[in-house]
Amino acid sequence: MNGEITAEQKASCAADGAVVLRNVISEEWLSVVEAGIERDIQNPGPYFHGYVPDNGIGKFHGNIRLWETDPEMGRFCKEGPLAALAAQFFDSSKVSLFYDQLFVKEAGTENRTRWHNDLPYWPIRGQQIMSFWVALDEVTIESGGLEFIKGSHLWDIWYQPETFGKTSGHGEYERNPDYVDIPDIEAKKEDYDIISWDLMPGDVYAFHAMTVHGSGGNLRPDVRRRGYTVRYCGDDAVYDSRKGTQSHLRSDLHEDGDQLDSLQYPLVWTKR
Repeated sequence: MNGEITAEQKASCAADGAVVLRNVISEEWLSVVEAGIERDIQNPGPYFHGYVPDNGIGKFHGNIRLWETDPEMGRFCKEGPLAALAAQFFDSSKVSLFYDQLFVKEAGTENRTRWHNDLPYWPIRGQQIMSFWVALDEVTIESGGLEFIKGSHLWDIWYQPETFGKTSGHGEYERNPDYVDIPDIEAKKEDYDIISWDLMPGDVYAFHAMTVHGSGGNLRPDVRRRGYTVRYCGDDAVYDSRKGTQSHLRSDLHEDGDQLDSLQYPLVWTKR
């Protein structure tokens, strides 16, 4: 890619809720992110969540808001190519950084990432909210590639947040009476129109905040699955104080309906 979203990619994302972007991240930026991931594994930031699987094989390392404590990860989120790509999907006059997140499934880590949609976890609302999942390794379904339910972002169904396995760092989520429990999608996958793509380093999954998605374990004995996701918001995204969101993403300085632009949710792109 040359940094421009095609009309076809934009239309596919609007209809399906997810799209693949090939060769988005340069080798130079990949090196920056790879180094930041290793720094966090060796010395985790304050929002670390991870686990060793029950069978003792592999390991999961997760963290959020790395950009705030690691200047190089902050530089990628603010100055890298993703914010401008988000602006094209949004047709927005501005783009704010919501937060970044790290997902490392070491070789042989069998634990699934269960099916969910993201926005119920987040203290924001709006349509112009997207995630960009950057591949640092070769990614296939066997190694834990993401799967998306086509068109599920249009269902307007908010699924009750739940914890992801036996992770450290995340407590239980408060029950929201407006949410519903997610069905057992994995048991009835044939009932859903599921899409996915294999990735190479530098490729990106781009998807809407309401798209239902999940992933299998990393069943490969020889390949890590490092994913680094950056979440961005456009003009219509505002703070939401509803029940049941992730406490580590909330702000003490925002009221319900406030624009996000702030030190915690910085403005990273504006229309010239």
